[in-house]
Amino acid sequence: MTDKTRKIDTILTHAGSDPAANSGVINPPVYRASTVIHPTMQSLDDRQKDRFAPGNMSYGRHGTPTTFAFEDAVAEAEGGARAVALPSGCAAIYAAILAFVRAGDHVLIADHVYGPTRSFANGFLKRFGVATTFYDPMIGAGIAGLMRDNTKILFMESPGSLTFEVQDVPALVAEARQRGVVTIIDNTWAAPLFFHPMALGVDVSVISATKYIVGHSDVMAGVAVCNAATFPGVRHSVAELGYNIGPDECYLALRGLRTAGVRMRQHEKQALALARWLDARPEVARVLHPAMPYHPGHEFWKRDFTGSSGLFGIVLEPASKTAVAAMLDGMKLFGMGYSWGGFESLILPADPGHLRSATRWQDSGPVLRIHAGLEDLDDLVADLDAGFARLRGAG
Repeated sequence: MTDKTRKIDTILTHAGSDPAANSGVINPPVYRASTVIHPTMQSLDDRQKDRFAPGNMSYGRHGTPTTFAFEDAVAEAEGGARAVALPSGCAAIYAAILAFVRAGDHVLIADHVYGPTRSFANGFLKRFGVATTFYDPMIGAGIAGLMRDNTKILFMESPGSLTFEVQDVPALVAEARQRGVVTIIDNTWAAPLFFHPMALGVDVSVISATKYIVGHSDVMAGVAVCNAATFPGVRHSVAELGYNIGPDECYLALRGLRTAGVRMRQHEKQALALARWLDARPEVARVLHPAMPYHPGHEFWKRDFTGSSGLFGIVLEPASKTAVAAMLDGMKLFGMGYSWGGFESLILPADPGHLRSATRWQDSGPVLRIHAGLEDLDDLVADLDAGFARLRGAG
């Protein structure tokens, strides 16, 4: 039962757990199921009438008690009415968008979004007759000038992928609401702890649970958290697309959720310390982190967020690809790998310029995306310091 007076750490610890219903067991067991037996024709009919009622077991693809426990927990943590678990963050994005568009419609998407979101718009949506306008993420209330009579979705991501600009979500939501446009936000960077966009009026919050919710780099999962009005559409979209997340993934994601608060605060502490250290380095032109006073949208981050995660970026002073390779190839603790949100530190070269169309990326130096893991801070600093020495030595 949701208690709206509970604080986020209490929610993360207890939501989705019902020992009384599971013989006193704290963690909901893993229910693996395809077929679900219905004892009477009446019960079969009743369950088919509302396949997506809370806790309704009709067929394994639509969820088991393990799935429902995870969905309930994330919905409460995010402040939504209900949630739908999916097999990846991409699946959550795609299902949420497809719930509200058809051929001839128009969507607005922030120019700094996650690369696969842009590819989905330019590929799948375009092929099926849905037009996309990418907009400057810092446009705020000016978004009204881009809305059309057939605009159905305003898609936000805050902070944005690779470059981390923070959007004025309340201003964007206000303009969309006046025109009946559904608002969707990718909240992966801050969820489930530091930002609750549904409290600001966002209709659907999509999260790659692969990141901080799971927290251990070993599970692919996504979740779409909805308000009461948007849940039916998103739930039916998921069913029509045939998306299905396994119960084992839900179990591990729910287990990760229990420690997300303490992990994210440590990631935040590590990232802030590294960002400030990097900001003073001569090799670094600027740090891409919402907590930096000069960062685009810093004032919105201070107003709307309660903290920052472990993911940020840096722009290097101009350097050759050979020099950057010398730096990254020799890293001992910062691994080069996709995704983030796990316990380990990561570093990747990035190219924001080719992922823009409404805005222009002005910086001339290479961009590195950094995820601050849970290693000792001094060891991480030493690893980066040695990397900069290799960068300088390569010329």
